[in-house]
Formats: sequence, C-alpha cells, structure tokens
Amino acid sequence: MSTELSPRATEIADHTKLLLAAGGYHGFSYADVSKRVHIGKPSIHHHFPSKADLVLAVVARHREQTRDGLAALDQHFDDPLARLTAYTDYWAECIREGTSSMCICAMLAAELPMIPPNIADEVRGYFRDLTAWIATVLESGEATGQFHLNEKASVEAQTFMSMVHGAMLTARALNDVESFQVITRTAISRLAVST
Repeated sequence: MSTELSPRATEIADHTKLLLAAGGYHGFSYADVSKRVHIGKPSIHHHFPSKADLVLAVVARHREQTRDGLAALDQHFDDPLARLTAYTDYWAECIREGTSSMCICAMLAAELPMIPPNIADEVRGYFRDLTAWIATVLESGEATGQFHLNEKASVEAQTFMSMVHGAMLTARALNDVESFQVITRTAISRLAVST
C-alpha cells in the first residue's frame, strides 16, 4: 500500500494517529478529525472516503515509519543492547512529552475482532515486523555475549514486545510516565548477561 499523501491528507493522518493513540478505532469520528484539522467532514471524505480508508492509511504509514526508525537504530547503534535501549527510550520520550502515550497498533490490537479485516492485517504485519527486528537484535546480542536467551529468539522477542506495550498501558493507567522506563529497563536487564 502506498503511503504517499498530499500535505492536507498528511495533516489529517497525523491528527488521526493522535486520536487512535488516545482512544482506538471506535474512539473517534470524522467530526473529531474535522475539529482538529479545521476543515469540514466532506473535505476529509475527499481524501479518505471512509473511516476504514483513513485508519488503514494511518496504520500503513505508522508501519512504514516504524520500519524506517528501526533501520535507523540499526545504522546508528552497532551494539544490540544500545539498540534495545534506544527503542525503549524513544517511547519513554513520546510518553513523557505527550506526543504519543500508546502505540496505535497496540490500541488497535485490542480491537482486532471489531475492526475491518484489512486494518487488522496491517496491524498484524506491524507486530510481525517488530517481533522480527527484536529477534534479530536479541540474536545479535546473544552472539556477542550481551544477552542470555532462555527461549528461542522469536519467543523472547514477543515477550519483550509485550512488556514494552504493557508498560505503555501501565504508564497510562497509573498516570506515571516513569513507570514505563522502570518496566522497560527491567525487561532489558532480564535479557542482559551480568558482568
């Protein structure tokens, strides 16, 4: 799916992403987007004929941006431990600054039985991409002696990913941004080999 959007469609998608992070698929309407972007609902329909089209575009962009971000971490950090830390630090900063308190795919995963199948497929693809990246980082860390894996890398990756997303929920539920960092640091330390 192409994620190239016009400037106005990009603005609509960016505001929709914030609404998805706040309340999921069923937590917003075109009226909410209209208020945020200061355009009429017919103009939104011009760019995205249906809510499903809009959310699919937002999730596809998020997935692409995530792949690009993870690739950038791979380029900037040779050290696997530093890569995992940078990944969790990114989310800690988003939560602290209020730019995104929750991964939109985590929000949508909770709604999978109630969202359109093509969006659900894109959400599943996001989780497959993220799991594969984490597994690669863990395998690299195990090869260099930084990580000790008790299970195969794919299982450890899913466990780590679940802890990160669970930490987002905990931070939101407790209204405590520091709890995210405490939980994710614990998730990393349980993988790291003691020196």
